[in-house]
Amino acid sequence: MKPLYLFMLLPAAALAAGPFSAGLVVGLPLTDFVNTVQGTSSTVTNRYVVGPEAELNLPFGLGIELDALYRHFSYSNVIGSVGSALTTTGQGDWEFPLLLKYKLPSMIVRPYVEAGVAWDTLMGAANGIVDPLTNIRVATKGTTMGAVIGAGVDIHAVVIHIKPELRFTRWTSQHFNVANVLSSNQNQAEFLVGITF
Repeated sequence: MKPLYLFMLLPAAALAAGPFSAGLVVGLPLTDFVNTVQGTSSTVTNRYVVGPEAELNLPFGLGIELDALYRHFSYSNVIGSVGSALTTTGQGDWEFPLLLKYKLPSMIVRPYVEAGVAWDTLMGAANGIVDPLTNIRVATKGTTMGAVIGAGVDIHAVVIHIKPELRFTRWTSQHFNVANVLSSNQNQAEFLVGITF
């Protein structure tokens, strides 16, 4: 009977020890997606980041990771001097980081550093962003690129890996900058936890 159980566990062990792993990333943005000037506009970056993750494990502690991270933000604007109307707009955003990782040697807890590039796509960018001063839609840049650095630890627990990390991205350009009142943030910091198999 024991050989049968061992035979059934072999595929799971081979998958866990294999060069490829996949899973889910969840996290918290530590910076707002949108900057506003004090006044009638306000912004909210929803406090979650979520998406799939895939990693190719290479020899010598190296690895390549690709994520697809989704976040949502919204902003509102009071129209008129006495607040006679309120406009609220919500947008979604997809970020695609491609990272080279180096993990220090260890059996269970492996600290790592990572660096790479990311592409960021604003959903609904063709519709533009509403100018908080004039309430007119203005054009946005749909996709931007940035440089990414990060550090974390890979905790190997039986067949899963739990990877808490801090990640910083500097975007090369803004998605939008509306009359210097409402603009997308070029600096982005996140706390993420990846769970892979």
